[in-house]
Amino acid sequence: MTGTVRGQFPSRSTARLTGLTDRAGRLADRFLPRTPAERILDLALGTALLVLTAPAVAVAALALGARRTPGGAWDRRPRTGLGGRVFELRTLRTRRLHLDLFSRLPHVVRGDLSLVGPVPLAPGDPRAAGPGVRQWRQELRPGLTGLAQVRARSGMPWDDPALLDQHYAEHHGVVLDLAILAEAARAPLRARLHKARRTKAHLSDTDHRRLGYSPVE
Repeated sequence: MTGTVRGQFPSRSTARLTGLTDRAGRLADRFLPRTPAERILDLALGTALLVLTAPAVAVAALALGARRTPGGAWDRRPRTGLGGRVFELRTLRTRRLHLDLFSRLPHVVRGDLSLVGPVPLAPGDPRAAGPGVRQWRQELRPGLTGLAQVRARSGMPWDDPALLDQHYAEHHGVVLDLAILAEAARAPLRARLHKARRTKAHLSDTDHRRLGYSPVE
């Protein structure tokens, strides 16, 4: 592992995600260079997701507009992209069904964002000014999701977002991107399943007994 300190990065989940780039990544890069291959993935999958989610995003935007949400239905903030270019990131002001993320898909198709990449930062953010950080941040598009996002709730001290972004920058490729996208899609489903199981576990026969029920009956 280059650039990052091994002792600071013992996460097994991260290692598994990165390990997928070993053989399959080299095979993919043999046929398509990394940057063009990743851009093709962004265009193909990003366009498909945009078409599928556009109706839901449009309905949510209309609903937020009708409610006269403070600041409007859309949040607009400057972010630094590929080559240090600053663009306005538009995000729907809702977390319901992850529509805030889906509302950013036009940026993926346009090339402001990638499906997977480092966290998009505001211009002048000190996290982009560290030694060596400025270079790789200008060489990569920020992502709709990324390694830092899928590991954000692990609670492990080595899963620091800055380290995870740097680790992704050193190992990025189509196979790793697909693994991160799969994890990003699976995490909400796993959380809902866990919540459903906990709810079911707290139910007991007494919850369904009629008032005045006695075990003697």
